[in-house]
Amino acid sequence: MRNGAELVVESLEAHGVSYIFGIPGAKIDKVFDVLADHGPKLVICRHEQNAAFMAQAIGRLTGQAGVCLVTSGPGVTNLVTGLMTANSEGDPVVALGGTVPRSQLLKETHQSLQGVDVMRSVTKYSAEIDEPSVISEIIANAFRIAEAPLPGAAFVSLPQDVLGADTDVACFPRLSAPVLGVAPDVILNEAAAMISKAKCPVLLLGMDASERSAAEAVRVLLRKHPLPVVCTYQGGGIVSRDLLECFVGRVGLFVNQPGDVLLREADLILAIGFQPIEYDPHLWNANPDAYLINIDSCQSTLEQYYQPKLEILGSISENLRSLAEKISKRQYARDIPLVQKLQGALFKGIEQQPTEHEGIVHPLLFIKALSGAIGDDVVVTCDVGSHYIWMARYFLRYQPRKLLFSNGQQTLGVALPWAIAASLLNPQQKIISVSGDGGFLFSAMELETAVRLGSNFVHFVWRDDCYNMVKIQQELKYGRSFGVALGSPDIVAFAESFGAHGLRINNNNEIDTVMKKALDLEGPVIVDVPIDYHDNTSLCINMNVEAYGH
Repeated sequence: MRNGAELVVESLEAHGVSYIFGIPGAKIDKVFDVLADHGPKLVICRHEQNAAFMAQAIGRLTGQAGVCLVTSGPGVTNLVTGLMTANSEGDPVVALGGTVPRSQLLKETHQSLQGVDVMRSVTKYSAEIDEPSVISEIIANAFRIAEAPLPGAAFVSLPQDVLGADTDVACFPRLSAPVLGVAPDVILNEAAAMISKAKCPVLLLGMDASERSAAEAVRVLLRKHPLPVVCTYQGGGIVSRDLLECFVGRVGLFVNQPGDVLLREADLILAIGFQPIEYDPHLWNANPDAYLINIDSCQSTLEQYYQPKLEILGSISENLRSLAEKISKRQYARDIPLVQKLQGALFKGIEQQPTEHEGIVHPLLFIKALSGAIGDDVVVTCDVGSHYIWMARYFLRYQPRKLLFSNGQQTLGVALPWAIAASLLNPQQKIISVSGDGGFLFSAMELETAVRLGSNFVHFVWRDDCYNMVKIQQELKYGRSFGVALGSPDIVAFAESFGAHGLRINNNNEIDTVMKKALDLEGPVIVDVPIDYHDNTSLCINMNVEAYGH
Protein backbone atom coordinates (compact mmCIF):
# COMPACT_ATOMS: atom_id res chain seq x y z
CA MET A 1 0.00 0.00 0.00
CA ARG A 2 1.09 3.56 -0.75
CA ASN A 3 -0.72 6.83 -1.23
CA GLY A 4 -1.79 8.33 -4.51
CA ALA A 5 1.05 10.84 -4.58
CA GLU A 6 3.57 7.99 -4.37
CA LEU A 7 1.85 6.26 -7.30
CA VAL A 8 1.97 9.51 -9.33
CA VAL A 9 5.73 9.72 -8.89
CA GLU A 10 6.20 6.00 -9.59
CA SER A 11 4.25 6.47 -12.82
CA LEU A 12 6.49 9.35 -13.89
CA GLU A 13 9.56 7.26 -13.10
CA ALA A 14 8.15 4.39 -15.16
CA HIS A 15 7.83 6.73 -18.13
CA GLY A 16 11.45 7.81 -17.92
CA VAL A 17 10.75 11.39 -16.87
CA SER A 18 13.97 13.20 -15.97
CA TYR A 19 12.64 16.67 -15.05
CA ILE A 20 9.46 18.12 -13.62
CA PHE A 21 8.90 21.86 -13.98
CA GLY A 22 6.55 23.26 -11.42
CA ILE A 23 5.36 25.56 -8.66
CA PRO A 24 4.26 24.20 -5.25
CA GLY A 25 0.91 24.59 -3.54
CA ALA A 26 -1.27 23.02 -0.86
CA LYS A 27 -3.30 20.89 -3.27
CA ILE A 28 -0.22 19.08 -4.61
CA ASP A 29 2.18 19.23 -1.66
CA LYS A 30 1.91 15.46 -1.15
CA VAL A 31 3.55 14.94 -4.56
CA PHE A 32 6.28 17.39 -3.61
CA ASP A 33 6.80 15.48 -0.37
CA VAL A 34 7.42 12.27 -2.34
CA LEU A 35 9.76 14.07 -4.75
CA ALA A 36 11.89 15.09 -1.76
CA ASP A 37 12.91 11.40 -1.48
CA HIS A 38 12.95 10.12 -5.06
CA GLY A 39 11.72 10.70 -8.58
CA PRO A 40 12.54 13.09 -11.43
CA LYS A 41 14.53 16.24 -10.70
CA LEU A 42 12.18 19.01 -9.64
CA VAL A 43 12.81 22.41 -11.21
CA ILE A 44 10.95 25.16 -9.33
CA CYS A 45 9.85 27.92 -11.69
CA ARG A 46 8.65 31.47 -11.18
CA HIS A 47 5.47 31.18 -13.29
CA GLU A 48 3.37 28.21 -14.37
CA GLN A 49 3.28 29.38 -17.98
CA ASN A 50 7.06 29.17 -18.12
CA ALA A 51 6.97 25.72 -16.53
CA ALA A 52 4.79 24.62 -19.45
CA PHE A 53 7.21 26.25 -21.93
CA MET A 54 10.14 24.37 -20.37
CA ALA A 55 8.22 21.09 -20.58
CA GLN A 56 7.41 21.91 -24.20
CA ALA A 57 11.08 22.37 -25.04
CA ILE A 58 11.88 18.98 -23.49
CA GLY A 59 9.17 17.44 -25.65
CA ARG A 60 10.41 19.05 -28.86
CA LEU A 61 14.08 18.28 -28.28
CA THR A 62 13.67 14.67 -27.08
CA GLY A 63 10.40 13.46 -28.60
CA GLN A 64 9.30 12.30 -25.14
CA ALA A 65 6.71 14.28 -23.22
CA GLY A 66 7.99 16.99 -20.92
CA VAL A 67 6.19 17.28 -17.57
CA CYS A 68 4.95 20.22 -15.53
CA LEU A 69 3.27 20.12 -12.12
CA VAL A 70 1.21 22.95 -10.62
CA THR A 71 -1.31 23.61 -7.91
CA SER A 72 -5.02 24.27 -8.21
CA GLY A 73 -7.03 27.24 -9.49
CA PRO A 74 -4.79 29.93 -10.98
CA GLY A 75 -1.92 27.45 -10.98
CA VAL A 76 -3.87 25.44 -13.56
CA THR A 77 -5.19 28.37 -15.58
CA ASN A 78 -1.69 29.82 -15.86
CA LEU A 79 -0.75 26.70 -17.85
CA VAL A 80 -3.24 27.41 -20.65
CA THR A 81 -0.99 29.49 -22.92
CA GLY A 82 1.92 27.09 -22.59
CA LEU A 83 -0.20 24.00 -23.26
CA MET A 84 -1.99 25.66 -26.17
CA THR A 85 1.40 26.52 -27.67
CA ALA A 86 2.73 22.98 -27.29
CA ASN A 87 -0.48 21.42 -28.56
CA SER A 88 -0.63 23.47 -31.76
CA GLU A 89 3.09 23.08 -32.47
CA GLY A 90 3.35 19.30 -32.16
CA ASP A 91 5.31 19.15 -28.90
CA PRO A 92 4.41 16.41 -26.37
CA VAL A 93 3.69 17.64 -22.83
CA VAL A 94 1.97 16.05 -19.83
CA ALA A 95 0.69 18.61 -17.34
CA LEU A 96 -0.38 17.63 -13.83
CA GLY A 97 -2.58 20.05 -11.91
CA GLY A 98 -3.89 19.87 -8.39
CA THR A 99 -7.48 20.55 -7.46
CA VAL A 100 -9.70 20.61 -4.39
CA PRO A 101 -10.86 17.37 -2.66
CA ARG A 102 -13.59 15.48 -4.51
CA SER A 103 -16.21 16.50 -1.95
CA GLN A 104 -15.60 20.16 -2.79
CA LEU A 105 -15.42 19.97 -6.60
CA LEU A 106 -18.90 21.43 -7.04
CA LYS A 107 -18.63 23.96 -4.23
CA GLU A 108 -17.61 27.61 -4.34
CA THR A 109 -14.49 27.07 -2.30
CA HIS A 110 -10.90 28.27 -2.30
CA GLN A 111 -9.23 27.58 -5.70
CA SER A 112 -12.14 25.46 -6.91
CA LEU A 113 -12.02 25.07 -10.70
CA GLN A 114 -13.27 22.64 -13.32
CA GLY A 115 -9.74 22.31 -14.70
CA VAL A 116 -10.56 19.47 -17.08
CA ASP A 117 -13.18 21.63 -18.81
CA VAL A 118 -10.74 24.53 -19.04
CA MET A 119 -8.09 22.35 -20.66
CA ARG A 120 -10.23 20.47 -23.20
CA SER A 121 -9.89 23.13 -25.87
CA VAL A 122 -6.09 23.42 -25.61
CA THR A 123 -5.01 19.78 -25.19
CA LYS A 124 -5.37 16.41 -26.90
CA TYR A 125 -6.44 14.75 -23.64
CA SER A 126 -7.89 16.12 -20.42
CA ALA A 127 -8.95 13.88 -17.52
CA GLU A 128 -9.53 13.99 -13.78
CA ILE A 129 -8.53 11.13 -11.51
CA ASP A 130 -11.57 10.26 -9.42
CA GLU A 131 -10.01 7.53 -7.31
CA PRO A 132 -6.45 6.38 -6.53
CA SER A 133 -6.75 3.00 -8.28
CA VAL A 134 -6.82 4.68 -11.73
CA ILE A 135 -3.90 7.08 -11.19
CA SER A 136 -1.32 5.09 -13.10
CA GLU A 137 -3.56 4.15 -16.02
CA ILE A 138 -4.70 7.73 -16.59
CA ILE A 139 -1.13 9.01 -16.46
CA ALA A 140 -0.05 6.23 -18.85
CA ASN A 141 -2.79 7.22 -21.30
CA ALA A 142 -1.80 10.87 -20.98
CA PHE A 143 1.74 10.01 -22.09
CA ARG A 144 0.58 7.75 -24.93
CA ILE A 145 -1.81 10.33 -26.31
CA ALA A 146 0.60 13.26 -25.89
CA GLU A 147 3.36 11.42 -27.77
CA ALA A 148 1.19 9.80 -30.46
CA PRO A 149 0.92 11.45 -33.90
CA LEU A 150 0.23 14.38 -34.00
CA PRO A 151 2.06 15.04 -30.67
CA GLY A 152 0.61 17.60 -28.29
CA ALA A 153 -0.42 18.36 -24.73
CA ALA A 154 -2.28 16.26 -22.16
CA PHE A 155 -3.67 17.39 -18.80
CA VAL A 156 -4.37 15.32 -15.69
CA SER A 157 -6.27 16.78 -12.74
CA LEU A 158 -5.26 15.48 -9.29
CA PRO A 159 -7.81 16.00 -6.47
CA GLN A 160 -6.09 16.62 -3.15
CA ASP A 161 -7.78 13.77 -1.32
CA VAL A 162 -6.96 11.27 -4.10
CA LEU A 163 -3.27 12.04 -3.61
CA GLY A 164 -3.60 11.22 0.10
CA ALA A 165 -5.67 8.04 -0.28
CA ASP A 166 -4.02 4.62 -0.19
CA THR A 167 -3.97 2.11 -3.05
CA ASP A 168 -2.40 -1.26 -3.78
CA VAL A 169 -2.79 -1.05 -7.59
CA ALA A 170 0.44 -1.68 -9.47
CA CYS A 171 2.14 1.02 -11.49
CA PHE A 172 1.64 0.86 -15.25
CA PRO A 173 4.92 0.34 -17.14
CA ARG A 174 5.79 2.48 -20.13
CA LEU A 175 4.60 0.66 -23.24
CA SER A 176 6.37 0.82 -26.58
CA ALA A 177 4.79 3.18 -29.07
CA PRO A 178 3.01 1.53 -32.01
CA VAL A 179 5.27 1.27 -35.06
CA LEU A 180 3.85 2.95 -38.15
CA GLY A 181 4.35 1.20 -41.45
CA VAL A 182 4.69 1.95 -45.15
CA ALA A 183 1.81 3.03 -47.36
CA PRO A 184 0.55 0.60 -50.02
CA ASP A 185 2.65 0.31 -53.17
CA VAL A 186 -0.20 1.50 -55.33
CA ILE A 187 -0.19 4.85 -53.50
CA LEU A 188 3.60 5.22 -53.55
CA ASN A 189 3.78 4.29 -57.23
CA GLU A 190 1.17 6.89 -58.10
CA ALA A 191 3.05 9.56 -56.11
CA ALA A 192 6.36 8.62 -57.74
CA ALA A 193 4.81 8.86 -61.21
CA MET A 194 3.34 12.30 -60.42
CA ILE A 195 6.70 13.59 -59.14
CA SER A 196 8.57 12.13 -62.12
CA LYS A 197 6.22 13.82 -64.61
CA ALA A 198 6.13 17.23 -62.89
CA LYS A 199 8.04 20.09 -64.53
CA CYS A 200 8.57 21.96 -61.27
CA PRO A 201 7.99 19.73 -58.22
CA VAL A 202 8.72 21.31 -54.83
CA LEU A 203 9.13 19.79 -51.36
CA LEU A 204 7.49 21.81 -48.58
CA LEU A 205 8.99 20.65 -45.29
CA GLY A 206 7.00 21.24 -42.11
CA MET A 207 7.45 20.70 -38.40
CA ASP A 208 6.89 16.93 -38.38
CA ALA A 209 9.54 16.50 -41.07
CA SER A 210 12.09 17.83 -38.55
CA GLU A 211 11.78 14.71 -36.36
CA ARG A 212 15.16 12.99 -36.49
CA SER A 213 14.30 9.89 -38.54
CA ALA A 214 12.03 11.87 -40.86
CA ALA A 215 14.72 14.51 -41.44
CA GLU A 216 17.28 11.85 -42.28
CA ALA A 217 14.86 10.24 -44.74
CA VAL A 218 14.31 13.63 -46.41
CA ARG A 219 18.07 13.84 -46.87
CA VAL A 220 18.18 10.33 -48.35
CA LEU A 221 15.50 11.35 -50.84
CA LEU A 222 17.28 14.59 -51.78
CA ARG A 223 20.67 12.95 -52.22
CA LYS A 224 19.09 10.53 -54.70
CA HIS A 225 16.72 13.07 -56.25
CA PRO A 226 17.87 16.67 -55.52
CA LEU A 227 14.48 18.35 -55.88
CA PRO A 228 13.82 21.99 -54.92
CA VAL A 229 12.99 22.47 -51.21
CA VAL A 230 11.16 25.13 -49.24
CA CYS A 231 10.85 24.91 -45.43
CA THR A 232 8.48 26.39 -42.90
CA TYR A 233 10.11 28.08 -39.91
CA GLN A 234 9.83 24.90 -37.83
CA GLY A 235 11.27 22.91 -40.71
CA GLY A 236 14.55 24.81 -40.47
CA GLY A 237 17.72 22.71 -40.38
CA ILE A 238 16.38 19.68 -42.25
CA VAL A 239 18.41 20.59 -45.35
CA SER A 240 22.06 19.83 -44.58
CA ARG A 241 25.06 21.75 -45.93
CA ASP A 242 25.72 19.22 -48.69
CA LEU A 243 22.16 19.72 -50.00
CA LEU A 244 22.15 23.51 -50.26
CA GLU A 245 21.75 23.26 -54.03
CA CYS A 246 18.15 22.18 -53.30
CA PHE A 247 17.32 24.90 -50.77
CA VAL A 248 15.17 27.89 -51.74
CA GLY A 249 14.61 29.30 -48.26
CA ARG A 250 11.98 29.38 -45.53
CA VAL A 251 8.45 30.71 -45.79
CA GLY A 252 5.97 32.02 -43.24
CA LEU A 253 3.77 34.96 -42.27
CA PHE A 254 4.34 37.29 -45.23
CA VAL A 255 4.22 36.24 -48.88
CA ASN A 256 7.41 37.86 -50.13
CA GLN A 257 10.17 35.26 -50.13
CA PRO A 258 11.91 33.31 -52.93
CA GLY A 259 10.21 30.19 -51.63
CA ASP A 260 6.81 31.85 -52.07
CA VAL A 261 7.55 32.45 -55.74
CA LEU A 262 8.62 28.84 -56.17
CA LEU A 263 5.47 27.51 -54.48
CA ARG A 264 3.35 29.73 -56.71
CA GLU A 265 5.05 28.42 -59.84
CA ALA A 266 5.18 24.76 -58.80
CA ASP A 267 3.00 22.25 -60.63
CA LEU A 268 3.37 19.73 -57.79
CA ILE A 269 3.92 20.36 -54.08
CA LEU A 270 5.00 17.49 -51.85
CA ALA A 271 4.05 18.63 -48.32
CA ILE A 272 6.02 16.54 -45.81
CA GLY A 273 5.08 16.72 -42.13
CA PHE A 274 3.34 20.03 -42.77
CA GLN A 275 0.53 21.40 -40.61
CA PRO A 276 -1.63 24.26 -41.93
CA ILE A 277 -1.13 26.25 -38.70
CA GLU A 278 2.52 26.75 -39.75
CA TYR A 279 1.66 28.82 -42.85
CA ASP A 280 -1.91 29.44 -43.97
CA PRO A 281 -2.47 27.44 -47.18
CA HIS A 282 -4.40 30.24 -48.89
CA LEU A 283 -1.16 32.25 -48.86
CA TRP A 284 0.91 29.69 -50.77
CA ASN A 285 -1.42 27.14 -52.38
CA ALA A 286 -3.70 29.29 -54.48
CA ASN A 287 -2.71 27.70 -57.83
CA PRO A 288 -5.67 25.42 -58.71
CA ASP A 289 -3.60 23.58 -61.33
CA ALA A 290 -0.89 22.42 -58.91
CA TYR A 291 -1.11 18.91 -57.48
CA LEU A 292 -0.69 18.56 -53.73
CA ILE A 293 0.64 15.36 -52.13
CA ASN A 294 0.53 15.12 -48.34
CA ILE A 295 3.03 12.86 -46.53
CA ASP A 296 2.44 12.54 -42.80
CA SER A 297 1.72 10.14 -39.98
CA CYS A 298 -1.94 11.15 -39.77
CA GLN A 299 -4.61 12.58 -42.03
CA SER A 300 -4.46 16.27 -42.87
CA THR A 301 -7.15 18.72 -41.87
CA LEU A 302 -8.94 19.67 -45.08
CA GLU A 303 -9.79 23.22 -46.03
CA GLN A 304 -10.46 25.12 -49.23
CA TYR A 305 -6.77 25.59 -50.02
CA TYR A 306 -5.48 22.32 -48.57
CA GLN A 307 -7.07 19.40 -50.41
CA PRO A 308 -4.38 16.84 -51.26
CA LYS A 309 -4.66 14.99 -54.54
CA LEU A 310 -2.94 12.12 -52.76
CA GLU A 311 -2.15 11.29 -49.13
CA ILE A 312 0.69 9.00 -48.09
CA LEU A 313 0.11 8.05 -44.47
CA GLY A 314 2.15 6.04 -41.99
CA SER A 315 5.82 6.34 -41.10
CA ILE A 316 7.13 9.52 -42.72
CA SER A 317 10.67 8.18 -42.81
CA GLU A 318 9.79 4.75 -44.25
CA ASN A 319 7.48 6.23 -46.88
CA LEU A 320 10.12 8.72 -48.00
CA ARG A 321 12.76 6.00 -48.28
CA SER A 322 10.39 3.87 -50.33
CA LEU A 323 9.44 6.82 -52.51
CA ALA A 324 13.10 7.60 -53.16
CA GLU A 325 13.48 4.18 -54.81
CA LYS A 326 10.41 4.62 -57.01
CA ILE A 327 10.98 8.09 -58.50
CA SER A 328 12.51 7.92 -61.98
CA LYS A 329 15.26 10.30 -63.14
CA ARG A 330 14.16 13.79 -64.12
CA GLN A 331 15.26 17.43 -64.07
CA TYR A 332 16.54 18.44 -60.68
CA ALA A 333 16.88 21.70 -58.76
CA ARG A 334 20.14 22.67 -60.47
CA ASP A 335 18.50 22.23 -63.89
CA ILE A 336 15.47 24.47 -63.29
CA PRO A 337 16.25 28.11 -64.25
CA LEU A 338 13.64 29.53 -61.86
CA VAL A 339 15.21 27.68 -58.93
CA GLN A 340 18.64 29.06 -59.82
CA LYS A 341 17.27 32.59 -60.02
CA LEU A 342 15.47 32.32 -56.69
CA GLN A 343 18.47 30.77 -54.94
CA GLY A 344 20.56 33.68 -56.18
CA ALA A 345 18.04 36.08 -54.67
CA LEU A 346 17.96 34.17 -51.39
CA PHE A 347 21.72 34.16 -50.84
CA LYS A 348 22.09 37.70 -52.12
CA GLY A 349 19.67 38.76 -49.38
CA ILE A 350 21.58 36.82 -46.74
CA GLU A 351 24.97 38.15 -47.79
CA GLN A 352 24.01 41.78 -48.49
CA GLN A 353 25.89 44.58 -46.75
CA PRO A 354 23.29 46.78 -45.08
CA THR A 355 23.49 50.50 -44.41
CA GLU A 356 24.90 50.97 -40.92
CA HIS A 357 23.77 53.50 -38.31
CA GLU A 358 25.78 54.63 -35.28
CA GLY A 359 24.82 53.28 -31.86
CA ILE A 360 22.55 50.48 -33.09
CA VAL A 361 23.16 46.99 -34.46
CA HIS A 362 21.83 45.83 -37.81
CA PRO A 363 20.05 42.44 -37.73
CA LEU A 364 21.95 41.06 -40.72
CA LEU A 365 25.33 41.89 -39.21
CA PHE A 366 24.30 40.26 -35.92
CA ILE A 367 23.06 37.13 -37.73
CA LYS A 368 26.24 36.90 -39.82
CA ALA A 369 28.39 37.12 -36.66
CA LEU A 370 26.30 34.53 -34.79
CA SER A 371 26.43 32.14 -37.76
CA GLY A 372 30.21 32.27 -37.68
CA ALA A 373 30.49 32.00 -33.90
CA ILE A 374 28.63 28.74 -33.22
CA GLY A 375 28.57 25.23 -34.65
CA ASP A 376 25.70 23.43 -36.37
CA ASP A 377 24.90 21.36 -33.28
CA VAL A 378 24.19 24.34 -31.00
CA VAL A 379 20.55 24.78 -29.95
CA VAL A 380 19.19 28.27 -30.69
CA THR A 381 15.81 29.29 -29.25
CA CYS A 382 13.95 32.22 -30.74
CA ASP A 383 11.11 34.29 -29.35
CA VAL A 384 8.44 36.10 -31.37
CA GLY A 385 8.74 39.61 -32.80
CA SER A 386 10.52 41.32 -35.66
CA HIS A 387 13.72 39.48 -34.72
CA TYR A 388 11.81 36.22 -35.29
CA ILE A 389 11.32 37.06 -38.97
CA TRP A 390 14.93 38.18 -39.43
CA MET A 391 16.20 34.98 -37.81
CA ALA A 392 13.79 32.71 -39.66
CA ARG A 393 14.74 34.11 -43.06
CA TYR A 394 18.44 34.74 -42.76
CA PHE A 395 19.87 32.56 -39.98
CA LEU A 396 20.60 29.27 -41.72
CA ARG A 397 20.95 26.07 -39.70
CA TYR A 398 21.88 22.62 -40.95
CA GLN A 399 20.59 20.29 -38.22
CA PRO A 400 16.89 19.74 -37.42
CA ARG A 401 15.41 21.01 -34.18
CA LYS A 402 18.42 23.14 -33.42
CA LEU A 403 16.56 26.39 -34.22
CA LEU A 404 13.33 26.54 -32.22
CA PHE A 405 10.42 28.84 -33.07
CA SER A 406 6.87 29.22 -31.82
CA ASN A 407 5.44 28.99 -35.32
CA GLY A 408 1.87 27.98 -34.52
CA GLN A 409 0.65 30.34 -31.80
CA GLN A 410 3.61 32.74 -32.16
CA THR A 411 3.68 33.00 -28.39
CA LEU A 412 5.69 35.74 -26.73
CA GLY A 413 8.11 34.77 -23.98
CA VAL A 414 9.09 31.23 -25.06
CA ALA A 415 12.80 31.76 -25.80
CA LEU A 416 14.22 32.12 -22.28
CA PRO A 417 12.31 29.15 -20.74
CA TRP A 418 13.21 27.04 -23.78
CA ALA A 419 16.88 27.95 -23.30
CA ILE A 420 16.74 26.87 -19.65
CA ALA A 421 15.27 23.50 -20.62
CA ALA A 422 17.76 23.04 -23.48
CA SER A 423 20.65 23.75 -21.11
CA LEU A 424 19.43 20.97 -18.80
CA LEU A 425 19.57 18.52 -21.71
CA ASN A 426 22.92 19.87 -22.99
CA PRO A 427 24.87 20.97 -19.87
CA GLN A 428 28.22 21.01 -21.70
CA GLN A 429 26.94 23.15 -24.55
CA LYS A 430 26.41 26.91 -24.61
CA ILE A 431 22.77 27.41 -25.63
CA ILE A 432 21.84 30.54 -27.63
CA SER A 433 18.56 32.38 -27.15
CA VAL A 434 17.19 35.48 -28.87
CA SER A 435 14.22 37.68 -28.02
CA GLY A 436 12.96 41.20 -28.42
CA ASP A 437 12.72 43.42 -25.37
CA GLY A 438 8.94 42.97 -25.38
CA GLY A 439 9.03 39.17 -25.28
CA PHE A 440 11.98 39.11 -22.89
CA LEU A 441 10.03 40.67 -20.06
CA PHE A 442 7.18 38.19 -20.56
CA SER A 443 9.34 35.52 -18.93
CA ALA A 444 12.42 37.34 -17.58
CA MET A 445 11.54 36.37 -14.01
CA GLU A 446 12.91 32.92 -14.90
CA LEU A 447 16.38 34.42 -14.99
CA GLU A 448 16.42 33.65 -11.26
CA THR A 449 15.62 30.03 -12.11
CA ALA A 450 18.47 29.98 -14.63
CA VAL A 451 20.96 31.37 -12.12
CA ARG A 452 19.82 28.89 -9.47
CA LEU A 453 20.31 26.02 -11.94
CA GLY A 454 23.57 27.36 -13.32
CA SER A 455 22.07 27.27 -16.83
CA ASN A 456 24.70 27.72 -19.49
CA PHE A 457 23.23 30.03 -22.15
CA VAL A 458 23.58 33.40 -23.82
CA HIS A 459 20.35 35.29 -24.30
CA PHE A 460 20.47 38.23 -26.73
CA VAL A 461 17.77 40.90 -26.30
CA TRP A 462 17.14 42.92 -29.46
CA ARG A 463 15.98 46.16 -27.89
CA ASP A 464 14.08 48.97 -29.59
CA ASP A 465 11.68 49.86 -26.73
CA CYS A 466 8.69 48.83 -28.80
CA TYR A 467 6.42 45.96 -29.86
CA ASN A 468 7.97 46.35 -33.27
CA MET A 469 6.35 43.49 -35.18
CA VAL A 470 2.98 45.09 -34.47
CA LYS A 471 4.32 48.57 -35.18
CA ILE A 472 5.53 47.86 -38.71
CA GLN A 473 2.21 46.27 -39.68
CA GLN A 474 0.23 49.19 -38.20
CA GLU A 475 2.31 51.66 -40.18
CA LEU A 476 1.75 49.78 -43.42
CA LYS A 477 -2.00 49.51 -42.78
CA TYR A 478 -2.77 52.90 -41.26
CA GLY A 479 0.23 55.12 -41.91
CA ARG A 480 0.92 55.39 -38.18
CA SER A 481 1.32 53.26 -35.06
CA PHE A 482 -0.24 53.41 -31.62
CA GLY A 483 -0.11 51.42 -28.39
CA VAL A 484 3.25 49.80 -29.10
CA ALA A 485 5.79 52.01 -27.28
CA LEU A 486 7.61 50.54 -24.25
CA GLY A 487 9.91 51.89 -21.58
CA SER A 488 13.66 51.35 -21.64
CA PRO A 489 14.87 49.41 -18.59
CA ASP A 490 18.58 48.83 -18.11
CA ILE A 491 18.82 45.22 -19.26
CA VAL A 492 22.45 44.84 -18.16
CA ALA A 493 21.64 45.99 -14.62
CA PHE A 494 18.52 43.80 -14.64
CA ALA A 495 20.62 40.73 -15.48
CA GLU A 496 23.23 41.53 -12.87
CA SER A 497 20.58 42.03 -10.19
CA PHE A 498 19.69 38.33 -10.60
CA GLY A 499 23.33 37.25 -10.43
CA ALA A 500 23.65 36.69 -14.19
CA HIS A 501 26.24 38.27 -16.47
CA GLY A 502 25.09 41.41 -18.24
CA LEU A 503 26.73 42.75 -21.42
CA ARG A 504 25.85 45.28 -24.10
CA ILE A 505 26.73 45.60 -27.79
CA ASN A 506 26.88 49.35 -28.38
CA ASN A 507 27.40 49.38 -32.15
CA ASN A 508 28.18 47.16 -35.13
CA ASN A 509 31.93 47.28 -34.47
CA GLU A 510 31.47 45.55 -31.10
CA ILE A 511 29.37 42.59 -32.28
CA ASP A 512 32.17 40.05 -32.64
CA THR A 513 34.04 41.11 -29.49
CA VAL A 514 31.04 41.11 -27.16
CA MET A 515 29.62 37.94 -28.68
CA LYS A 516 32.88 36.10 -28.09
CA LYS A 517 33.05 37.35 -24.51
CA ALA A 518 29.47 36.22 -23.89
CA LEU A 519 30.17 32.76 -25.30
CA ASP A 520 33.28 32.41 -23.11
CA LEU A 521 31.44 33.19 -19.87
CA GLU A 522 29.92 30.44 -17.73
CA GLY A 523 26.31 30.50 -16.56
CA PRO A 524 23.45 32.68 -17.79
CA VAL A 525 24.53 35.68 -19.87
CA ILE A 526 22.15 38.43 -21.01
CA VAL A 527 23.32 40.67 -23.84
CA ASP A 528 21.53 43.95 -24.54
CA VAL A 529 21.49 44.62 -28.30
CA PRO A 530 20.14 48.07 -29.26
CA ILE A 531 18.78 47.02 -32.63
CA ASP A 532 18.62 48.80 -35.98
CA TYR A 533 15.13 48.30 -37.40
CA HIS A 534 15.39 50.84 -40.24
CA ASP A 535 14.87 48.06 -42.79
CA ASN A 536 11.95 46.37 -41.06
CA THR A 537 9.26 47.37 -43.53
CA SER A 538 11.00 45.13 -46.07
CA LEU A 539 10.02 42.16 -43.92
CA CYS A 540 6.33 42.38 -44.74
CA ILE A 541 5.88 44.41 -47.95
CA ASN A 542 5.00 42.61 -51.16
CA MET A 543 7.89 42.05 -53.50
CA ASN A 544 8.25 42.85 -57.17
CA VAL A 545 8.27 39.26 -58.38
CA GLU A 546 9.57 40.04 -61.86
CA ALA A 547 12.54 41.98 -60.54
CA TYR A 548 13.26 39.61 -57.68
CA GLY A 549 16.84 38.42 -57.74
CA HIS A 550 18.14 41.23 -59.99
